[in-house]
Amino acid sequence: MRVWWEAARPRTLPAALAPVCVGTALALRQGQVVWGAAGACLGFALLVQIGTNFANDYFDFVKGADTAERVGPRRAVASGLIAPQSMRRAMYGVFAAAFCVGLTLLAYGGWPLLVVGLASIVCGIAYTGGPYPLAYHGLGDVFVLLFFGFVAVGATAFVQTGELTSASLIAGAAVGALAANILVVNNYRDVETDAKARKRTLVVILGRPFARRQFAAAHAVAVIAPPVLAWRGEAHLGLALGVALAAAWAAFCQVRSLGKAETPAACIALLGKTGRWLAVYGILLSAAIGVR
Repeated sequence: MRVWWEAARPRTLPAALAPVCVGTALALRQGQVVWGAAGACLGFALLVQIGTNFANDYFDFVKGADTAERVGPRRAVASGLIAPQSMRRAMYGVFAAAFCVGLTLLAYGGWPLLVVGLASIVCGIAYTGGPYPLAYHGLGDVFVLLFFGFVAVGATAFVQTGELTSASLIAGAAVGALAANILVVNNYRDVETDAKARKRTLVVILGRPFARRQFAAAHAVAVIAPPVLAWRGEAHLGLALGVALAAAWAAFCQVRSLGKAETPAACIALLGKTGRWLAVYGILLSAAIGVR
């Protein structure tokens, strides 16, 4: 169980938790929160995240991206802890469970959610698998921003309120940008081995200086979003300003850390901090939105 838990990559799970929390806060502000729907959204998001991580573990091994030269946290298949066939079966099993959980949301949001759910699952597999793996063509960051930001926040709010608002897009941009930062740090660490495996992440294509700018820009979005929501009357002003100040401090610390990260150990430490900050930011932003 410890090996499977490690393969699920718990440091990445805030990317699933934060958008559901924020989307539910948006529904709460409108007085239309539906806890059953929120719980189903959370279950679906977590399962898609874990399924994507299993797919990444399996397909990166098959494609040769996870080799002995890799310096990050160990991968279950590449290190021989889990057989490739077992990981592949687990991947499809988790995605099947996500699909079943997602079906319960049709009662709240109708058939359009079936398209959203299927697209999330397909892209989770296509992230590193299929004929055109997204992560191997510089599209991994776009996938994370879209599905763990705009889609996750917007869909969570939609199934509870019945509408997609601009507030969910603003909040989704902030959450998705910080979720993508987890990927930036991971790819920043693996740039040399990814290049050898022809895994053309944005860091491989555009270099580490661009990655540092992308990382900082994502933090800037997280700083700006709360005051914008407050200005629009969609968040508590005092709390929103507090979130912005906390986000500015986190940005300063983490951008500086990435700039100084010259060893894999430094990137691994920053990876954990980036994931934890996303979780904290999701909670703080949810509080600012939910409190009138």
